Amino acid sequence: MKRKDFIILFWVSLATTLIFFFLSTEEKNLENFSLTLFISAMYSFLIGTGNGLINSFLNKKVPWSEATTKRAILSIVSILIANFILVYFCNYINFVVIQKVATTEAFFSGKYNFINWFMVNVALLISAFLHAKSFMEELKKSSKKEVVEQKLIAKSANAQFESLKNQLDPHFLFNSLNVLSSLIDENPSQAQKFTASMSKIYRYVLEQKDKELVTIEDEIEFAKTYCGLLKTRFEDSVNFIFDVKEDDLRRFVVPLSLQLLLENCIKHNLATSSKPLLIRIFTEGDTLCIENNLQIREQIKESAGIGLANIVQRYSLLTKKNVFIEKSEDYFKVKLPILSEKPNTASIDTKSQDKAYERAKKRVKEIKGFYGNLISYCTVIPFLIFVNLYTQNHYYWFWWPLLGWGVGVASHAFQVFGIGISWQEKKIQEIMDKQKK
Repeated sequence: MKRKDFIILFWVSLATTLIFFFLSTEEKNLENFSLTLFISAMYSFLIGTGNGLINSFLNKKVPWSEATTKRAILSIVSILIANFILVYFCNYINFVVIQKVATTEAFFSGKYNFINWFMVNVALLISAFLHAKSFMEELKKSSKKEVVEQKLIAKSANAQFESLKNQLDPHFLFNSLNVLSSLIDENPSQAQKFTASMSKIYRYVLEQKDKELVTIEDEIEFAKTYCGLLKTRFEDSVNFIFDVKEDDLRRFVVPLSLQLLLENCIKHNLATSSKPLLIRIFTEGDTLCIENNLQIREQIKESAGIGLANIVQRYSLLTKKNVFIEKSEDYFKVKLPILSEKPNTASIDTKSQDKAYERAKKRVKEIKGFYGNLISYCTVIPFLIFVNLYTQNHYYWFWWPLLGWGVGVASHAFQVFGIGISWQEKKIQEIMDKQKK
């Protein structure tokens, strides 16, 4: 408990002391005031501190945000047991030990049963209010935390995606300039054509840089231009075959993925006139495939696999479809998922967040309704008991609303925290998950 909580308990003790001292104490002197203050402080601090410690312990072990149902059940059980013990203890110290107005036998019978019961209900009312307040505070904290986390995740994903795309530009430019520098002295006219092709390719890189997906048609045209540059450099050492279905040209893939994979083919394989490297680009089902015959080049330094990992990560940010890699003794093939349409991630996230918010809002409304019912029960029933015992001592009619309404409260608790809509949703989800597996 915090220092502020003890200050509140002190003011509650003082206020209770003033009320009882001026309304029920016959001899108004310093001794009686001190005794009243001590008794009020005993009730306030023991019951208040006990409930506060229980609430703090449960907040650490079973937070509302992580296990709402379990926490609600533990809260109800703990406040019932704790307040029953604390109230009976305080009443025993007050009436038997301090004031000595009752014996131990009399304390557990007669009118003291009503006093004990009445005090227990008052304590339960205050405890229910405190636990409901704790629930609302925890809900606000978790909501703010979740909003912050979602913003951080969105920013992180966006930054990661931009970083993955930007890795292509310097790599591609560096290799292109190397090819160009070798052609300037050997074949100036070819160097001019190469420069025009390179500018066309780099323009494509700049145009597609901010896009998540591009059409296969655009990517194939870019790949053909890029392959033309490679053909200029390697001549008969490298051959390219394009076999893409017309129906697939309007579908989508990650931009610049072909350039990375073509670059990997050249980087990791030997290509000579006697043993040319054959690279095929074709569609197979819902995938765009890049396949080459395997002629592994001896690497001085082991490849880090950044290019392929780059493509895999970029796809993982856009779709659940996987990039497949096939390798045998004769060939190496990479299958890129083809997407039928561009995923509108913003609208999907917004819709899912709206649905999640509505479900959370409905759940909070259910829990608030239960606590409102419980607080009303703990307020009205003690009042009815008091009226019944004060006006009529022979017929105890208060048992009917106490039991009837009590069954209603128990049923409400069972519906909210036990077998209710949330339980049905969980079971439906479990069955759907099993069917998928």
